[in-house]
Amino acid sequence: MLQKIKETTAYIQQCVNFEPEVGIILGSGLGNLAGEIEVVKAVSYKDIPNFPVSTVKGHSGQLVFGYLGGKKVVAMQGRFHYYEGYTMQQVTFPVRVLKFLGIKMLIVSNASGGTNTAFRVGDIMVITDHINHFGTNPLIGPNIEELGPRFPEMSRAYDPVFIKKAFEIADRERIALQKGVYIGVTGPTFETPSEYKFFAIAGADAVGMSTVPEVIVARHMGLRVFGLSVITDMGIGEVLEKPTHEEVLKAASAAEPKMTTIVKKLIEEVEL
Repeated sequence: MLQKIKETTAYIQQCVNFEPEVGIILGSGLGNLAGEIEVVKAVSYKDIPNFPVSTVKGHSGQLVFGYLGGKKVVAMQGRFHYYEGYTMQQVTFPVRVLKFLGIKMLIVSNASGGTNTAFRVGDIMVITDHINHFGTNPLIGPNIEELGPRFPEMSRAYDPVFIKKAFEIADRERIALQKGVYIGVTGPTFETPSEYKFFAIAGADAVGMSTVPEVIVARHMGLRVFGLSVITDMGIGEVLEKPTHEEVLKAASAAEPKMTTIVKKLIEEVEL
């Protein structure tokens, strides 16, 4: 794997002479944040050696390099999911490449179902912690010391300094933010009512099919992480919804301007 990471990194560096400070993973319906980037270069996943290719509607499938909030960034416009049939190592491979390209901070975003009855569709939740309910872990197997320690510490997977700054920005910009725990599951089915209740009892405020593997690998490599979830449907409460992928994309897109503001100003104001 280490050889593949170095090979992929070398190819990208040949395509673009640019060392990003911040990596951004854009989830379902949130890919348009890339439109806010002052683009230097975009590289299609299909042209990158060893890279998977996203198969999900709404995911563009390219790395976008440029400037956002006065910092050098690289955005993954389209991510990879375990339910697509990729291994955990393939799902998280791009995060390792981004680290080798130079990033110090990883911002992750996703669309998720609400399990907290205080939430509403369209809410933006700052992720304070997560629960890995995938039944596996991207770090299973031989550990490569050059990438990170055998037993990485996860008590502060989501950087508290970034979380505090995000709420300061939201208060200043008059944007309502929720905060909570994200539980990651395999998908691709949406959850049953009983599963939603189970996750809520377990301490989760939102559930989704991504993010957790990428964050585990990011922390393994010493990256600081900030995460946002857009609540695109509610699976708990008096009236249960029957979400479709199209409705998820629509709700995520509606919340996008506010999330864009938070991310742009966070990148601008944090010290790396």
